[in-house]
Amino acid sequence: MSTLHIDRLLETCIKSGASDLHCHVDRPPVLRLRGRLRQLETKVLTADDTVSLMKQITPERNQQELQEVGTTDFGFEFGEAGRFRTSVYKQRGNLSLVLRLIPSKIFGMEEIGLPSTVPGLCRRPRGLFLVTGPTGSGKTTTLGSMINYINENFDRHIITIEDPIEYYHPHKKSVLSQREIGSDVPSFSEALRRALREDPDVVLVGELRDLETIEAAMRAAETGHLVFGTLHTNSAHSTVTRIIDQFPPDQQEQVRVQLSESLLAVLCQNLLPRTDVRGMIAAYEFMVMTPAIANMIRENNAFRIPGSIQTGKRLGMQLMDEHLFTLWDEGKVSEEDVLERAHDVDELKQKMDRRQSGA
Repeated sequence: MSTLHIDRLLETCIKSGASDLHCHVDRPPVLRLRGRLRQLETKVLTADDTVSLMKQITPERNQQELQEVGTTDFGFEFGEAGRFRTSVYKQRGNLSLVLRLIPSKIFGMEEIGLPSTVPGLCRRPRGLFLVTGPTGSGKTTTLGSMINYINENFDRHIITIEDPIEYYHPHKKSVLSQREIGSDVPSFSEALRRALREDPDVVLVGELRDLETIEAAMRAAETGHLVFGTLHTNSAHSTVTRIIDQFPPDQQEQVRVQLSESLLAVLCQNLLPRTDVRGMIAAYEFMVMTPAIANMIRENNAFRIPGSIQTGKRLGMQLMDEHLFTLWDEGKVSEEDVLERAHDVDELKQKMDRRQSGA
C-alpha cells in the first residue's frame, strides 16, 4: 500500500485555495473550499495512514500530549506558502487531523473590507477591541491585519498571546513579542498577568476563553493598554451580554461599569463564498463605543444596542443583516448564503423580496 505524504496533501490544499484539510479514517482526505467540504480523489485513509500523517508533522511534546489527553494543537511553517494551524485528536479510537492554512501574506485592512474607522481605533492608547464570530470566520486574518497596521506605523511594544501562534510578525516600527500557550507560557490568564510586567503598549489575547482571562484583559485595558481579544459570539450585544454573564451575579453591576469604560469597539464577522470571483468575502457588524451605548451597558440595557448601531452610521457602525443585504444587493454573495447567516431571517428575506420586486 503506498504511503501518503503530508507535504503532497498540503500542496494540494494551497494550490486549490482551500482553507482546511481534514484527514479521517475510512474516507479520503477532504478539503474545505469556499466554505464547502470537497473529497480528494485519493485512497481511503486507514488507521495506519492517519498515524503516519500525524508523525510526519507533530512535535514530540505534542505527541506526548496526544497520548495523555487525546488531543493536541500546534502550528508549523510550510515553506514560503504559510503556516498550518493543526489539531490532532482521537475519535472512536482512531486519530483524526484537521489543518487550517494561515497564508504568509498579511492583508491590509482595505483589502479585507474592514470599516474605515478601524485604523483610527488602532491608534488609541487604551481600551478593549473585540473581534468576534464563529470558528472559521476570519478573525485571525482581521487581527493579523490590525497588528500589522500598528507594527508598520507606530513605535509600540506589541505582545501577542496565542494558542498556537498563527501569523509570524517581524519587527517593523514596533517591537513584537509573540508567546505561544504551552511552549512559552502555561495559560492565557497567566500570560496576560505576566505581560503587564513586560512594558507592553498593545496586547493581543488569542481567545478570551474563561473568567480569569476576561478579567485580566479588562484590567489591562483600564490600566492604559490597547487590548485585542476574540470571542465566539455573533453580534455586538450578545458579546456584551456574554462577557457580563461570565461573572457571578453579585459582581455583574461592577463589571457593567468596567466594561462601559474600557470597551472601545466590537467587530463581529462572518465569511461567505463570493459569487462574482473565486474566494470568500467577510460581512461585518461593527459597534463603536459611544456615551449612549456606554449608558446602555451600565444600565443593563444591552438589548437596545442594535438600535444605536443603526443610527451610528457616521461612525462606521453597521448591523450584520445590513451588511449581508448590501453584499447580496451588489451581487457578491448568494441569497442562500446570506439567509444562512442572518440574525433576523424573516425580516431580511422580506427586504430582499421587496428589492427584487422593485418595491
